[in-house]
Amino acid sequence: MDRVDAIVIGAGVVGLAVGRALAQQGLETLVLEREDAIGTGISSRNSEVIHAGLYYAPGSLKARLCVAGRALLYDYCASHGVGHRRCGKLVVATSAGQIAALEALAQRARANGVDDLALLGAAEVTALEPELRCAAALLSPSSGIVDSHALMLALQGDLERAGGAVVLRSPVEGVECGASGDRDHRVAVGGAEPTVLHARLVVNAAGLYAPDLAARFEGLAARHVPRAHFSKGSYYALAGRAPFRRLAYPMPQDAWLGVHLTLDLAGAARFGPDAQWLDIASADQIDYRVDPARADGFYADIRRYWPGLPDGALQPAYSGVRPKIHGPGEPAPDFLIQGPREHGVAGLVNLFGIESPGLTSCLALADEVRVRLGVGTG
Repeated sequence: MDRVDAIVIGAGVVGLAVGRALAQQGLETLVLEREDAIGTGISSRNSEVIHAGLYYAPGSLKARLCVAGRALLYDYCASHGVGHRRCGKLVVATSAGQIAALEALAQRARANGVDDLALLGAAEVTALEPELRCAAALLSPSSGIVDSHALMLALQGDLERAGGAVVLRSPVEGVECGASGDRDHRVAVGGAEPTVLHARLVVNAAGLYAPDLAARFEGLAARHVPRAHFSKGSYYALAGRAPFRRLAYPMPQDAWLGVHLTLDLAGAARFGPDAQWLDIASADQIDYRVDPARADGFYADIRRYWPGLPDGALQPAYSGVRPKIHGPGEPAPDFLIQGPREHGVAGLVNLFGIESPGLTSCLALADEVRVRLGVGTG
């Protein structure tokens, strides 16, 4: 097969969701993945939290796609048997001086359409979670957790039932973009059997590799390719069962949500991530090893809201790297979804900076990409 209707580059949760959406519109779709399994990058190295949409600027893509995506994701998990739990989350103000910021966060969330929040006093928080200590907290009942690998398997299954396919060990080396939509894009694929595939539509959902890959798209102006930055976050597992039923987050700091408590579906707790900017030129240089010594800095942060954290209770778990398109000290930008309207190349969409809440937003992101490609829009 040397020609298909659509090629999606990257088989993470967003790439699989996009491939599914295109295949379900009757397009012959391939999702090309450089690794030997789906979702080995960002999608398998995150907190697996379903975000409600509290943090993002009203009117932004992150806000709109998170709120829409959260509703779609809960419905999808329920209908496809994907493990998940709407456990709720408490965003805590650890001092009276943070309460005004907590109230402002609530206002922002309501502007985003999150209408089920409750601002709680310290006694109300203690009644819900006796081990938490804070001056006040914002309760988000619609926050939750999901089995991200099961989600990706379900998306892959839908894609394949619709006639699409995931092709592993197929790194894309470059794309020769079709001129003004009058011919197909030519996608050079490496691996054991290098080949060139032709497709009318191409979606770059390569995550950490997306900017580097886009820089090798012949026919795409360099001004449309952002510089890649990488921010590593390490997670540490709590020894023993956690005395919490809900997620607990400190007040956020710009794009970093702080060292927070997350739970998995078995009730085990993780703390993290921290934020460590990496001085590397390429995602190929990422070292995912977790430094046990970095846990030393977690204890003071966590004890601001859980003073009962025992000494020595944190063990290295895993790390992930955020696909940033801004550097240290710069404000976090919105998702960057570049379609033909932005870069002038027919049939091409680039997804840049799809960090949190990308997992929550995956189904809504897929719909956004489909619409920008003019697929299924009448």
